[in-house]
Amino acid sequence: MDTPALPLTRFHLRRLHELWRSAGWPCQDLLEVELLAAGLLERLVEDGRERLRLTETGIAALAAGRQRNRRAFDAHEALVERVARHLQRSGRVVYTELKLRAQVAVSSPTQAVAVAEGAPAALPSLPSTEPLPPGLGFEDEMPLPSAAPGKLRWVQARPDVFSIRYTSVEAYLQPLVHEIKVRRSDLLSDLRKPEKRAAYLGMAAECWYVLAEGIGGPEDVPPECGVLIATASGLECARPAPPRAKRMRFDLWMALARATPLGREDDERQGWLGGVPDAEDCA
Repeated sequence: MDTPALPLTRFHLRRLHELWRSAGWPCQDLLEVELLAAGLLERLVEDGRERLRLTETGIAALAAGRQRNRRAFDAHEALVERVARHLQRSGRVVYTELKLRAQVAVSSPTQAVAVAEGAPAALPSLPSTEPLPPGLGFEDEMPLPSAAPGKLRWVQARPDVFSIRYTSVEAYLQPLVHEIKVRRSDLLSDLRKPEKRAAYLGMAAECWYVLAEGIGGPEDVPPECGVLIATASGLECARPAPPRAKRMRFDLWMALARATPLGREDDERQGWLGGVPDAEDCA
């Protein structure tokens, strides 16, 4: 009997990848049932023990999924580079690989606010027009536990693009966060994480979502964030971000001091004094 084509999700692809890299011991869950019924896995019995192995169809599906993920990653990185260079040309210092930690209070499944370390377990929600209390810490690669509504929760904050103005006056720094999205599924998944937006708003005067053309618009993004649409002709402002007074905390200053800002496109090493050196001078 022919089986219908299986729409592969990331969970199917992850299981295929795990079985490809392992001895193939089965978990015997419904995910494996679907993969077996679709012909992506086959059962082997050796010495009375059952193992699973990818079929040729399963290997092809895994390779196709990897190619899709690679294309999405390349598109994301290209847009990150595009936004970062645009900010650099505007006279800003840009960081693209910051890893920070923020503490937020989840007051409901759809609302969260940034809080300072050592604050009480529950905080009242703040209007989006008022500055949020900062709560950033240093980078942390360990998994962070979740918390029930009204409790504190540590979240990892890894903004795609973080930038500050090139100025010696602290009040003029205007820290900005730009979150890059090139797939609608990624955008919708991100919007279901209010604690992530709260962390961004806790570290920046403005938070922007930069969307690839066609995946969404300002109606999809909460009003406390601005929206830029990346088109072939440039970055178009679909909705400005509400400005908020924001002073950078000392721990964020330390994180920036440990990080390396994005180098400028026109950065070159100092040339030889007096022109091009002779061949014997380099010997």
